[in-house]
Amino acid sequence: MKFKVHVIADAEQDLFEIYRYISASGSPLNAEKLLDELEQAVISLEHMPERGHVPDELRRISVFGYREIHLKIYRIIYEIIGYDVFVHCVLDGRRDLQDLLQQRLLRS
Repeated sequence: MKFKVHVIADAEQDLFEIYRYISASGSPLNAEKLLDELEQAVISLEHMPERGHVPDELRRISVFGYREIHLKIYRIIYEIIGYDVFVHCVLDGRRDLQDLLQQRLLRS
């Protein structure tokens, strides 16, 4: 079964900021390569998105509706609804993500 993957605006902004940061650090080719790898990881969610796991920061507050996969130091956080996958965040895993995840994913 193939799922349809949707990248919401916040995740698109995350990708743009990652690209911009690496490119500005003097590595435009590395930025292009990483962006391509991240996009491929997102596209891979079309097949078996259930393979991801619930982020620990959300599990601790009993929120189990989101999953994540990793690419290098980056965390791709998404939600599965029916046969649709919604990518909410693409984040640097070295950051303290507890507050950021709660703000982004649990907005009213």
